[in-house]
Amino acid sequence: MVGNTFGRIFRITTCGESYAGAFRKHLDIPKELFGGLIAIVDGVPPGIKLTADFIQAEMDKRRPGQSEFDTPRQERDKVYIFSGVMEDDITTGAPVGLIISNDVIEDQHIQKHKSYREVVRPGQAGYTFFKKYGQFADNIGAGRASGRETAARVAGGAVAKAVLDTMGIDVIAFITEIHGIKAGKISYETAKANYRKNEINCPDLEKAKEMMEELRRIKEEGDSAGGVVEIIARGVPAGLGEPVFDKLQATLAHALMSIGAIKGLEFGDGFEHARMKGSESNDIPYFDESGRVRFKTNHAGGILGGISNGEDLRIRVAVKPTPTISIKQETVNMYKKENVEVEFNTRNDPCVCPRIYPVCEAMVRIAILDALYIAKGYRAVSQNIDPRWDFV
Repeated sequence: MVGNTFGRIFRITTCGESYAGAFRKHLDIPKELFGGLIAIVDGVPPGIKLTADFIQAEMDKRRPGQSEFDTPRQERDKVYIFSGVMEDDITTGAPVGLIISNDVIEDQHIQKHKSYREVVRPGQAGYTFFKKYGQFADNIGAGRASGRETAARVAGGAVAKAVLDTMGIDVIAFITEIHGIKAGKISYETAKANYRKNEINCPDLEKAKEMMEELRRIKEEGDSAGGVVEIIARGVPAGLGEPVFDKLQATLAHALMSIGAIKGLEFGDGFEHARMKGSESNDIPYFDESGRVRFKTNHAGGILGGISNGEDLRIRVAVKPTPTISIKQETVNMYKKENVEVEFNTRNDPCVCPRIYPVCEAMVRIAILDALYIAKGYRAVSQNIDPRWDFV
């Protein structure tokens, strides 16, 4: 399997699955070594304060079993730093290694997943993984295609956050829609003021009540729902992004679309641009009191020509409903080559939005920090050749 590294200078490599290491339970080794997730973060600068508690705070946003809208799995998502940080909690410049052991790999759940190995779960990656990796693919709890994989991303994204915090760059994500119930337009200030004030992290506190009631109804039916997560990045300087193939929005799209449950995204006003005239779509520039170029609106979402323009990055992603539901569905048995009907009754989230927003934050942070490395390196060399180019 390839494709498990993201980034060019600031890079994260992950490994691990949902029930990874379950077969090791009966070996004479500590349970912490049964299996889990690993993230190796390369390109971390020296001198950054980084503690396991700092990373754990991000991990806890994603951790399951915290509300009625989560899967009942009780993974602790406990993270350990095993390299790249010295005893004074300061990074050395070496790769930062992070490990998250699996805690919930009970035999009854393993056996339930094994009983489904021959059939395709609608909406999940079992069939495509079977076609690509054959009978050897990990099929317990969706293996590498499991949402559990994203815990390692959050851990790596926390390292990026530690660096971005020193630069005054803030990334915040929140829910704006669940099953067609939409929040009003949310400003950065409102998102910060109401961050995580309810179980689904919707800053529109009144609409959040409607969303949660709808989720309760859907959960009672044994079904699931999709939604929309919005991400705002404030403090991103102008000049990030490398045209033409590595535009900033292309890198961010790569980062976010690599998350399994995300099926669409838009920047700024997104698809609404198709309904506008140029006079409505254009963001008008002006000089502010400090002499800096600003824009009167932000329809573009902070990116022009694939390069950040200094305004907030605003991104929205569409999150599909959780594929595993407690309703009988038609499917196929890949081994017997016959049509069957199965109810996949395993532990699942009625909606993944309340746990996917920290994953979105993590991937946007990683993408921005990587873009910063590249842009600052290019800028340093360019200014050394002819400093007159940096005129605004």
